Parts: sequence; structure tokens; C-alpha cells
Amino acid sequence: MKKLILSIAAAVCAAALPLSLAGCKDGGDLVRINEVTHSVFYAPMYLAEALGYYEDEGFEVEFTNGGGADNTMAAVLSGSADVGFCGPEAALYVEIGGSSDSPKVFGQLTKRDGSFLVAREDIEDFDWSMLDGKQILAGRKGGVPAMTFEYVIDELGVNASLNYDVDFNYMTAAFESGIADFCTMFEPTASDYEAEGKGYIVASVGQQSGEIPYTCFTAKQSYIDKNPEKIEGLLRAVTRAIKYVTETDAATIAKYLAPYFDGTPESSIANSVQAYKDIDAWVDNMAMKESAFDRLQDVIENSGELERRVDFDDLILTDLADKVYKEVYES
Repeated sequence: MKKLILSIAAAVCAAALPLSLAGCKDGGDLVRINEVTHSVFYAPMYLAEALGYYEDEGFEVEFTNGGGADNTMAAVLSGSADVGFCGPEAALYVEIGGSSDSPKVFGQLTKRDGSFLVAREDIEDFDWSMLDGKQILAGRKGGVPAMTFEYVIDELGVNASLNYDVDFNYMTAAFESGIADFCTMFEPTASDYEAEGKGYIVASVGQQSGEIPYTCFTAKQSYIDKNPEKIEGLLRAVTRAIKYVTETDAATIAKYLAPYFDGTPESSIANSVQAYKDIDAWVDNMAMKESAFDRLQDVIENSGELERRVDFDDLILTDLADKVYKEVYES
């Protein structure tokens, strides 16, 4: 885990470079969100903008792609982003490392792994035992995607090799170049890759792994203290969007998401949305459960990346998310 903390520290230095340019945009009506990657997996976050829910709360959002949880956390720590959207493990590592203004997780969006296992050849009746002796591109060492995959194969007793050498943003290109036997991909990348005849989706990692707090909203305590109305507004907007997703068909949702995925056909986006609906990817209440946080730490321990366990109340904030859930779903 020390290497991961050093990786975050190095990324902080890089993230700080554009801070002066970003600062000119940081007005009272803007929330800058750095997302771990860009995926249909995060549909409610984009729909909240497309449907005008952020505007209803009195602010606009600005999305940037971190290309990995360590980079997203670095953007939060450096101040080049107000809110980080990534796996909660990034905030956990900072909490363990010690910080005078440690980031807190104030809302959870996804409750299971959103990646799909892609093979080079079509495999009928895929079984996870088929990964024995194979190499898989499953993410960065210490990141939730890789650790969840490790957890899955360990639970199943599968003896596979995970390749951690490829940066998250380049995994698909590396797989296409011939590296590894299988690769995990988010949507719509996985469906696009299959549609182009380059590979075949054979399994859902999230369906196999079960529920785990996978992608969350994080901000420094100082930002939360100074901007409680924005934090609550962000939670309300996204919670409304989650409710919209559960009540709306995939084709309609795809029309709103199309501008966020330029070049991807609406039919492909709709298929991706339906795939995530089918595995029950999103929470209803964005307040993380303590049992879910405990399971996350179990997964990290299983990977040998956890120096010590952290108390739920030291890292996770739930009051505002619970309040918003009651307003949106129970009013």
C-alpha cells in the first residue's frame, strides 16, 4: 500500500500544475468533478445534468477524466477538483496514511463491479474455471477493479495470473495488441469492442462478485464544511437521477446519454444501460452501509493491500445522503 500512497503523492504534484487555470472557473455556481473513468456505468451522474437536476440545485458541474482512482484522489487533494468520483479505497488509503484535511466519502453510486470479462474468442457456456492458467488484464494493483477480480477468482479457487503492468486507460489497447488472454472492460467499451469483432463478452464481474461499494463521491472535509449546500444538492440531483433510471426504459435513457458518449450509437448505449440494469448496478440510497464498508475492507485485505482497518465513522458520512433519500423516495 505504501507504493499506492506514493503514487497518489506523485499524482498530486501533476494535478497541481493546471490548478491556476482551473481556478478561474471555480465560481460559486460550479462543482468540479473528477471521475475515475468515463462510462455508462455512471449513467445517473450524467443524467442528473442532462435532466437539469444540478441546475435545480443552483450549480453547474464540470467533469474531468482522472484515468484511475489514484489520479482522481490526487486531483481532490491538490484542489484541482472539488469532488472525486472513484473507488472508496483511494480515500481509505489517504485516511490510513494520515492527513490534516482527509477526504471523506459522502455518497455511494454503484454497488457492484461494473466491468465485463472479454475473451478473444466466443465461448459458449463460459465457466470461471476456464481462467485457470490464463492471464487477465483486470486493472491497477490496489485498485478496486483488480482487487474485486482477485477476490472472485480466490473465492472460486481459480488459478489465474493478473497483469497489473498496464495503465487503466490503456488496457483495451493493450489487449487488442495481444497482451493477456482476457481483459475486463466497462460499458460501452465492452459492447463496442464486441461489435467491432475484436472480442466477446463472456461474463459480468459484478454479477459474480456480489455487492461491494464500488464507486463513490469524495471530497475534502474542508470543502464539505464550506459547501454543505452543494454536497446536499449533488446528492439530491444524483438520487433523483437514480430513481429516474429505475423507472425508465434503457432506450429513453440512451437518448439523454448520447451527448456524453460521442461516436457511440444510441443502440449501444441502450444495451449498456440495460446490462447494468440487469446486474442491479446502482444503489437507491446513496448512504453507504457499514456492512458494505466492512466487505470492501475484506476485499482489500484479501489482496494484501490493507495496513490496518479503518472505523466506518472516521471515513464515511451518511447523514445528508439519508436525508436526501427520504426526500426523494418517501415524500
